[in-house]
Amino acid sequence: MSFVRKIEVECETLDQVREAVEAGADIIMLDNMGHATMAAAVRLIDGRAKTEASGNVDEAKAATLVDLGVDYVSSGALTYGAPILDLSLKHLRVLEDR
Repeated sequence: MSFVRKIEVECETLDQVREAVEAGADIIMLDNMGHATMAAAVRLIDGRAKTEASGNVDEAKAATLVDLGVDYVSSGALTYGAPILDLSLKHLRVLEDR
């Protein structure tokens, strides 16, 4: 039986990116990096791992990441303004047959 495994490493500095590449990470998350640092990280990775831009990414910032050549963009902005909805069963009660 074969298993598929992917190791993703979250990096905030170029030193961490270098270490993740050397360790053989499959995906490197570029977290909370400025545009120039993220561009340098993508050049450093040089296709040896997939790249994911993350951290403070909203619709406007996502548009500025296009030229970097990252493989994935993740954004929590989709859920920041969403209201909560309790879907647990703790408020469920049995109705009597009528």
